[in-house]
Amino acid sequence: MNHILTVQNLLVRRGGVTVLDIEQMSVETSRILALIGPNGAGKSTLLLTMAGLLKPDRGGILYRGVAVDTSARRSEMRKSVSVVFQEPLLLNTSVYKNVALGLKFRHLTNGDIRKNVEDALAYFGISPLAKRSAKTLSGGEAKRVSLARAFALKPELILLDEAFNSLDPPTRETLIDDLRHILEETKITAVLALHDREETLRLAQDVVVLADGGMIQSGTTAQVFNRPASEFVAGFVGTETILEGTVQMNRDNLLEIAVGDKMLEAVGDFAPGQTVFCCVRPENITVSADPLKKVSARNVFEAKIQKIVRQAFFYKMILDCGFPVVAYITVSSCEDLGLCEGTSVTVSFKATAVHVMARDH
Repeated sequence: MNHILTVQNLLVRRGGVTVLDIEQMSVETSRILALIGPNGAGKSTLLLTMAGLLKPDRGGILYRGVAVDTSARRSEMRKSVSVVFQEPLLLNTSVYKNVALGLKFRHLTNGDIRKNVEDALAYFGISPLAKRSAKTLSGGEAKRVSLARAFALKPELILLDEAFNSLDPPTRETLIDDLRHILEETKITAVLALHDREETLRLAQDVVVLADGGMIQSGTTAQVFNRPASEFVAGFVGTETILEGTVQMNRDNLLEIAVGDKMLEAVGDFAPGQTVFCCVRPENITVSADPLKKVSARNVFEAKIQKIVRQAFFYKMILDCGFPVVAYITVSSCEDLGLCEGTSVTVSFKATAVHVMARDH
């Protein structure tokens, strides 16, 4: 793989307390990597270290294969890296001058500054705001200006710390779509510290899960979300059905797993008698009014709806089919089927939709 940045043997302490301890982590060129994890996991500290703004107690980073281990090399790397912090940090001057600020520090010609600023303003749809005072901007406008300022530098790598915090839902939705489009078009490598699962799914191609300053799991977004390495990761990425069971049989990696008095089928390589966790994402569970015999999936159960909760554009259903299951269903499907709490339904999911983990993870 072509890595633009690699973290090696990294240790960061603050006040004598270890806040970051990562053996190795890489960022692939021209891809979008999300850092996710609970508050205090070390996401912001990792971003600051990657930007060369925080000196580690041990280890460090390689930028394009070269160790960033001197002040000269840190200064050189910073010319290729832009950072966007949680707060826009705009100066009390015009939008144009805010976006041009970093370019002036780099002593570009007036013509190059003008072109870069105009391009960045156009990217984020804020060209009409060029002459406006930054202090008159809304939160969403200010965030766009801070992003435009970072992109105006034409960086190889951009680091964003909770870029969508404190924005109202419509503003956040639009900005996420615009940012994804810009990153795809420019092929700029990006690392984003995020706390929202939907933001991660919509933006990131790769994911690193952090907890207590350590890296718990890394991989593509699909790998991490569909094949979590632990119960903690499963819960964090939104695998709301996590069932403990015992493997009863393994026929060429098609497992039969006892969960209470029910039997699940799943794909995996575990021995009979082994205690495991069975994880199923809510979007992989089908809720139907059809009788059991009409459903083709291997795992089919009669269930009763215990609770229905509206979640923006869909309903979250909590069902009892001898064990608890959480499923998502569209608003139109729920209403068309006349589903409500207490309704009996059929729940089904494929054997391949069940991710099996050893209980001792």
